[in-house]
Amino acid sequence: MSDLLRAPAEIKYAEELDWLESVDDGPKPFTWRLSPKMVRLFVLGSERSDGLDREIAPKWFGDRSFVERSIVTLASDRGLLLIGDPGTGKSWLAELLSAAICRNSTLVVQGTAGTTEDHIKYSWNVSQVIASGQSRDSMIPSPIMTAMEAGAIGRFEELTRATSDVQDALISILSEKYISVPELGGDTAEVGEGGTADNIVFAKPGFSVIATANSRDRGVNDLSSALKRRFNFVRIPVVTNKKSEAEIVRFRTEELLRRHSIDLDVPPTLLDVLLQSFADLRASAAAAGSDDEKLESALSTAEQIGVLEDAILHSTFFGERSLTARTLAVSLVGSLARRQPEDLAILNKYLHGVVEPRSKDQGGSWPEFLDGGRDAIATLS
Repeated sequence: MSDLLRAPAEIKYAEELDWLESVDDGPKPFTWRLSPKMVRLFVLGSERSDGLDREIAPKWFGDRSFVERSIVTLASDRGLLLIGDPGTGKSWLAELLSAAICRNSTLVVQGTAGTTEDHIKYSWNVSQVIASGQSRDSMIPSPIMTAMEAGAIGRFEELTRATSDVQDALISILSEKYISVPELGGDTAEVGEGGTADNIVFAKPGFSVIATANSRDRGVNDLSSALKRRFNFVRIPVVTNKKSEAEIVRFRTEELLRRHSIDLDVPPTLLDVLLQSFADLRASAAAAGSDDEKLESALSTAEQIGVLEDAILHSTFFGERSLTARTLAVSLVGSLARRQPEDLAILNKYLHGVVEPRSKDQGGSWPEFLDGGRDAIATLS
């Protein structure tokens, strides 16, 4: 793992997954490596009532019902669509589910305006085709086709950013559970022994697709009714519970500190300042009358983690190796001020209208946070 910038979940938690598999005596759908109960336990962590000999730490923080509905969907023949605002942990949940079910979370297609049918079906090795013609050996399977052949989970990120042609091709895969390869010739109706054909790639039991969609991208490339029917929707809400959000931020921050071998303490008071600041800014955005009065940022938990990570790294490399309220404020302004002068004006209004009175009433870290925010805005203005 030390040689990887970011290890996928099945590698990062390999020892834990091996142990869970060794003690798992529950019924497993298809070719799943873990039973649905153990998949949920791997994602959400263990409880005393589970009766395990070791503790399994939670990796995704959210409502249990979202995870259970996702697992049940994947045990059926329908695809799973995780939809929600940016930074709500959709991709991380998809990765954890794939790692637990088939020990491979890397069969991923990224949806963009440049994604084509080849990215979800197959393409060709041109030099090999020139040398020996089109054959299964010269075909380059997509991650989705690889998942079909292995009976594994394929992932499609940002589905609404893919064009309608790509979405239509996915309808066929989810509905028919096979991909035709007409370039290989032959009659698709002639299926040989074992239920296979040279010019058809059939999905094996266990194959499914987990797609994610950003609810803020609605309208980029709307999903057709036909595609929606092939998915079960699980909406992942923005985390607003401070306790849950604190757990997420703390979990991700500890990972960062371990990855960079940083020995730096994050004072609970500063974590409270960060959480309260985002709560205040979300409330302000909810009360705003127009988009011009809202920050461009989604103010998600992921962005909150990014603010804290920037502050920690700056403190480590350029500061006094201790996190301060001033550094946190500078990081917050630098991360959230994306439009000038609109976002700067919104942040300045927040500092004067909310933080300044609070710093006088409560003291603590707020006065230093206020000074740091003001200096950061002055620098950017």
